[in-house]
Amino acid sequence: MNRPDAVLSTYRLQFHKNFPFAAGAALAGYLRRLGVSHVYASPILTARAGSQHGYDVISYDEINPELGGIAGFRVMAEALRSEGLGIILDIVPNHVAVGGDDNAMWLDLLKRGRDSRYADWFDIDFDDSDPVLGGRVHVPFLGAPLQEVLDGGQLELVEDPQRAGFALRYGEHLYPIRTEDDVAVRAGGIESFREPEALRELLSRQHYQLDYWRNASDRLNWRRFFEITQLAGMRMENPDAFEAAHRLALGFYEEGLIDGLRIDHVDGLADPAGYCAMLRARLDALASRRPDWATPEPAWLIVEKILAPGEALPAAWGVDGTTGYDFMDQVSAVLHGEDADNRLGGFWSEISGRPASFADEEQSARREVLEHGFEGQFEAVVDRLMALASAAGREEDIPRGAMRRATAALCCHMRSYRTYLTGTTAPEDPGPFFGEALEAARAQPQAELIALEFIAGVMSGTLEALPVELRQTVIRRLNQLTSPLAARSVEDTAFYRYGRLLSRNDVGFDAARFAMPVADFHNLMAERQEQQPRAMLALATHDHKRGADVRARLATVSHDVADWQQAVSGWFEINDAIRPEGLDRGDEYQLYQMLLGTWPVEGIGGDYGERLQGWWQKALREAKLRTGWVAPNEAYETIASDFLQAALDPARSARLHDALRAYLDRIAPAAALNGLAQLVLQCTVPGVPDTYQGSEFWDFSMVDPDNRRPVDYGARERALSQPVDEDELLATWDDGRIKQTILHRLLLARRDHPALFAGDYGRLPVQGARADRVIAFTRENEKLALAVIVPIGCPASVAPDLTLRETWWEETDVALPSIVGEWSPLVGKAMAAGTASIADGGLGCHVLLGRKGRD
Repeated sequence: MNRPDAVLSTYRLQFHKNFPFAAGAALAGYLRRLGVSHVYASPILTARAGSQHGYDVISYDEINPELGGIAGFRVMAEALRSEGLGIILDIVPNHVAVGGDDNAMWLDLLKRGRDSRYADWFDIDFDDSDPVLGGRVHVPFLGAPLQEVLDGGQLELVEDPQRAGFALRYGEHLYPIRTEDDVAVRAGGIESFREPEALRELLSRQHYQLDYWRNASDRLNWRRFFEITQLAGMRMENPDAFEAAHRLALGFYEEGLIDGLRIDHVDGLADPAGYCAMLRARLDALASRRPDWATPEPAWLIVEKILAPGEALPAAWGVDGTTGYDFMDQVSAVLHGEDADNRLGGFWSEISGRPASFADEEQSARREVLEHGFEGQFEAVVDRLMALASAAGREEDIPRGAMRRATAALCCHMRSYRTYLTGTTAPEDPGPFFGEALEAARAQPQAELIALEFIAGVMSGTLEALPVELRQTVIRRLNQLTSPLAARSVEDTAFYRYGRLLSRNDVGFDAARFAMPVADFHNLMAERQEQQPRAMLALATHDHKRGADVRARLATVSHDVADWQQAVSGWFEINDAIRPEGLDRGDEYQLYQMLLGTWPVEGIGGDYGERLQGWWQKALREAKLRTGWVAPNEAYETIASDFLQAALDPARSARLHDALRAYLDRIAPAAALNGLAQLVLQCTVPGVPDTYQGSEFWDFSMVDPDNRRPVDYGARERALSQPVDEDELLATWDDGRIKQTILHRLLLARRDHPALFAGDYGRLPVQGARADRVIAFTRENEKLALAVIVPIGCPASVAPDLTLRETWWEETDVALPSIVGEWSPLVGKAMAAGTASIADGGLGCHVLLGRKGRD
């Protein structure tokens, strides 16, 4: 039986009913040949029927039968292990799917209320002050106000054999009634509860309050995932809930079936630090019980965590790092050209009439989303702050309105997702990001200074005689408010409103920072080596808004802004003939960017138009400017759809297609080199590279669900098995084989030399005119050295066969370390030790392996 390697690289697979465990097992040989050490599996607990992602868990007790159940999982694990591959499992502790009729925990809660064994598992505030709720669970799943639903006969009393009683049926939703009322229904019969009055009277006695779905943001008394009412927050600080949620995963780790975990949305939990420490302790305690053939390394534990600029993952958490959104941002930024005058921002503002600065767009989105998406959560925080003010004798000094405005100002200026205070000690340091938010709130012209100082005292624990439990509740609720607010207002709103250049708007990105100097990139990689050398490195994910190679293509625009502006102005002019009245110019400009970023090199066809239409509708609704999810503006969406169809029609838009192709022909080779550059960096800087399913070929995917489409693994397996001819790969680079080949070589090198890729990171001296356009560094241990040389920002000098013209380098040299003999190329050409000219007329990217002569 083969022992899986330590976690050296991962390959993400999205499991669902059309890609079950059997499909994953069938890929074991291919993934091993590719060089992968571990499959990184999407969530596998039983999820809502037909789920395409697995994050809508409905049961902690079984593996999803649609995927093959526990038997299928074991067969897949064995198939992978036979090839020396392990598994990293994605788990979802923060929430479960509710509503519907499939989650037994939720249904038991509705039936028994506070007496349910799950009442303390769900993050519910039974003592919410809303008089309509009266201590009951808010259930906002009705498509209309309750009385309309009753009058329309849409609510029906039915038998509920699963709970040996009765329930109210509303479409796909089931609402069990109390055990006490089961007796009454049996006595009087279901027929006696057909009339609206009888049903309303029955409802008045239940442990829940049915409500119109649009009232959720204002009234909900339980935590949900962002604004998704179908996903209810769970309390992992409850020991029983923790045990239930992790039982199967911990069991798999003990058996050796998995080698680590990825934690979804850790910032949603009450105490991420405490949770991670608990999970690490449990994994460490199980390590000695694993079979001899299992990977001997400690469990690999990573968290989905979006870091603010300058924020570091706390070392005390005991995790190996994040899921790599931070690296994805950094490697994207370094590919972009500096735009000190914000010419692209100004161009965007001129076209759209919206702010040139992302910071302005972000503030507007934060305030709007706070008001419309999280009003209930926000008011609950204010309620408790006012209770603390009363306990401190400060209610006369701080009216509710002042407290409300101060709290909103803090929430809207909080750049990080949250603080990590718990209120268990005092005083506590809320951290620099809370301090910055406080200073920004204080600087507002009409700042509520007294209320702000009070909130700061509550958070830091410097105020005397505050009720401990109430302070803890305020801290927890504020943290669990700022986290989803940041996600929904920045990534799911402002990123869709701000169209300077869409390659800088993606999950976890610092959109305010357009580009990154090479020196800054080196500094960040050195920090990564020191602080989190085993963190994941991502280029694409199931949550990305644009595929890695879409971003790489759009990044080339930043290196010749004038050419881009001229081209776009021409596209606007060409489309005067087909543009419907009322189409927003900013929306049209974002569409042009996506057309350029995703336009297939071989030309459009197939389902390309449908895919692009799906992206545009989602983008328009997420922006919430002219349409939205809550109240879709069908008239505007029809205008946009008609324009897109006309723009993609060769008969109506031949001039546009010719112009787009002409521009794409100019940048496509440089865009491909960008894509390869970021791939080389991902596989060689400190960390563990992840390949998202299928992205070993070019990744021109769009936002989900487009980025979760089926992958043609047959084509990828055939490509990997073919003999490699370097000249042919360069000549036919558009088929993606060159990307797969480079990934394959670097993953094999990581497998063959794991100590080298865990070794030191050091920048290499670069001299010459292009010194600021070359990322050059080494990875070293006692025996081996790896030299990496990557050019950036060279769009006009990349030939059609993807080679970088020698004239671009302008006698730029890199000082290579001393080794024994020559450097052997993994990518690029062989070189001698010492100062080396890299103007070879080849690909431009070099990854060189050398021996240092030590035994």
